[in-house]
Amino acid sequence: MSNLNVTLKVLVVDDFPTMRRIVKNLLKQIGFENIEEAENGQQALDKLRAGGFGLLVTDWNMPVMEGIDLLRNLRKEPNDKIKDIPVLMVTAEAEKEKVIEAIKAGVDNYIVKPFTAEVLKEKLDKIADKKKSLKAGG
Repeated sequence: MSNLNVTLKVLVVDDFPTMRRIVKNLLKQIGFENIEEAENGQQALDKLRAGGFGLLVTDWNMPVMEGIDLLRNLRKEPNDKIKDIPVLMVTAEAEKEKVIEAIKAGVDNYIVKPFTAEVLKEKLDKIADKKKSLKAGG
């Protein structure tokens, strides 16, 4: 049984439609159903500012605005509901420097491609342990 609040609206951000579909399918396997997509950080920021999202799953490397810049912008938002959205960074970048950069920017957890639904759930469970909004009944 998951301790995740799977009723939350999730935004999946990646410039590759195939990767967005894979992440969406993995989220659905975990139990999430309300999932929207964006193809770059700027599009994602616009959607997040429109409100209603409870979780952001974003790629690092994208045109227009990279995931790390999206994260930095998000954490500077004046609206706490937007600023405090849990963020899982999905990336092919496993270098220690990148992980440290993401942590400094305010990422909640980090997952390296490729990954399974089980690993995704573990990462989200770790975020839920820290952020009540992601917890079932939280």
